[in-house]
Amino acid sequence: MNRYFNRELSWLKFNERVLEQATDSSMPILDRLKFVSIFSSNLDEFFMVRVASIKELMIAGYSVEDDSGYFPDEVFEKISENVSMLLKRQHEITRECVAELEDKGIRILRREDFKGDTAQELKEYFDSSVFPVLTPMAVDFGRPFPFVSNKTLNIVSKLSIDDNLKLAIVEVPDVLDRFIKLERAKETTYVLLEDVIVHFIEEIYMGQKVLANSVFRVTRDADLNIMEDDADDLLMVIEEAVKKRRWGDAIRLEIEEGADSWIESELEKIFKIGGNQLYRICGMLDLAGWFSFKPPKRIKGLKGKAYVPRTLPFMSGKNVFKTIREGDVFIHNPYDSFDFVVDFIKKASMDPSVLAIKQTLYRVSGDSEIINALEDAADRGKQVTALVELMARFDEENNINWAKKLEKKGVHVIYGIYGLKTHSKITLVVRRESKKIKRYVHLGTGNYNDVTAKLYTDMHYLTCREDIGTDATIFFNMVSGFSSKMTTQHLSVSPYTLREDFYKLIDREIKHVKEGNRGLMIAKMNSLVDKGIVDKLYEASNAGVEIKLIVRGICTLVPGVAGMSENITVKSIIGEFLEHSRIYYFYNNHHPKIYLSSADWMTRNLDRRIELLFPIADKKIAERIHLILELYLKDNSRSWKLMAGGEYKRIGKSGKRRICAHETLKNLIYENNDEFIKRLKGII
Repeated sequence: MNRYFNRELSWLKFNERVLEQATDSSMPILDRLKFVSIFSSNLDEFFMVRVASIKELMIAGYSVEDDSGYFPDEVFEKISENVSMLLKRQHEITRECVAELEDKGIRILRREDFKGDTAQELKEYFDSSVFPVLTPMAVDFGRPFPFVSNKTLNIVSKLSIDDNLKLAIVEVPDVLDRFIKLERAKETTYVLLEDVIVHFIEEIYMGQKVLANSVFRVTRDADLNIMEDDADDLLMVIEEAVKKRRWGDAIRLEIEEGADSWIESELEKIFKIGGNQLYRICGMLDLAGWFSFKPPKRIKGLKGKAYVPRTLPFMSGKNVFKTIREGDVFIHNPYDSFDFVVDFIKKASMDPSVLAIKQTLYRVSGDSEIINALEDAADRGKQVTALVELMARFDEENNINWAKKLEKKGVHVIYGIYGLKTHSKITLVVRRESKKIKRYVHLGTGNYNDVTAKLYTDMHYLTCREDIGTDATIFFNMVSGFSSKMTTQHLSVSPYTLREDFYKLIDREIKHVKEGNRGLMIAKMNSLVDKGIVDKLYEASNAGVEIKLIVRGICTLVPGVAGMSENITVKSIIGEFLEHSRIYYFYNNHHPKIYLSSADWMTRNLDRRIELLFPIADKKIAERIHLILELYLKDNSRSWKLMAGGEYKRIGKSGKRRICAHETLKNLIYENNDEFIKRLKGII
């Protein structure tokens, strides 16, 4: 048996678990379709980045086995096989969901159903609202095949002109609603915009003979290849690279099943793709489009009620600095309101006693109160430093705009250390109190983004402990200067100390076992792919350390194998919220240590990014986090167990009472840490 699973195939297993959430009949129908959409959106990014990288290796002639024993071309073929099966499953689930929508009085008509009064109504809509927006483009010697943008829906037509076959293309305009509503007496009917265009395609090519049509979609290589050696102005270089992204090579072609073979052949030649890059879709293309579906409000029960994060008692106080001085603060979003973190930065921007604010920014929302607060602080004459990560994938353009905006307001904007992406989440507020300087620090597992804070599970820790404040100052001096090493007391920073610190923490558990004591680790993260960490975990397992892993996505570690990993279990939780927090627990011979981090156990996090691992010094908060971990381990509602063969088995309650971590944490009443801990203990 191989020691490692392939990371790309493991990722596809993760996306399969996402898709399977759409089969849960206990969820409202639109919530199920949301998971169908997420599956498609995830798959798009997978092709644009991961599959594109494998294709580049193949083109370059790279032929070396990876740790899982696969050559690049073998991985590429396996991906094609698995994706084809998953797409078939996705459309089966979608058809079931659409049938349930019909039971509730909502019907989705396809173009083969456009007859009688419906056809006439759609003709009027096409003539008045669609036809004026369309731009058909014919292909001949004087007009080469037009550029097809990444992920756009297009309609290709096979035309007969003077007994010659020609191609023509028209893009489905995204400025129009994709789902067009038709009101009927007993039901609400929707049709797809692309179906309307295909049905009336002859109106576009007047006088031409249209022999065949098909909707298609191209996914392009969207990873940024930036030669930083030549980057005198990184902001300008990335700005240009983002503009060129839409021109990346075609990686995947999706086309309707049953499309004309000549059209397929021509598109394959035009986009320079092989057969294992062509995906024939049985049904609607781009199922991420369900995100934009808006049913009538009069039909109830289609969607679950949005959860409103709770406001904790200490959040109502006006003085955030006094609250933090009275004791370290812990926020667990989306259950607890993220507003306290936003308020911390807003109050710091207005407080005349605050001298400086320093903050890292990786992904922020479109209308960010935090950005506005930093601008306000600079206007008030405070020293404001913002480290904006320009290379946050698919947020580059957004972050470039924020960087320019902040600079105009007088904020010191820096872009981190050459060659390293800054992924850490930290804010330092320097305040004058009683003629002395006091430092307040926020550390988190997730981004400073008030939108995703309602959808992702993340943890935030605010403290004014002097030793943490000192480490935070050292950290910001390092990222804003030219320091080549990092010496801190409590914060572990990659790529300087984090990998070795993780090894030391694991080695300590091994040492305890060898001394006849218990060794135990619980680690929760998004992905586990680093070979060094996996090997260290195998070593710990063989020494007798009990290792419980909660890995949402990719996991290359093979669990439960005698002589290698028999003491390791791996589970994945996929549910209402996206599991995003990184938590690391070490039993430490009856003296537990809890750490939070911005880093997964991935090579990129440990070696090529600026990441932070920080200890939870407050014992009550540490106990609360440990109990949350135990709750995740007890979850038998939204959990999957990774088996030694690589498949994931859904964990059921099997006679035991049902435990859903997300529901439990939503419903728990919080008065203070003591009461919360007491209630959580009573559940698990």
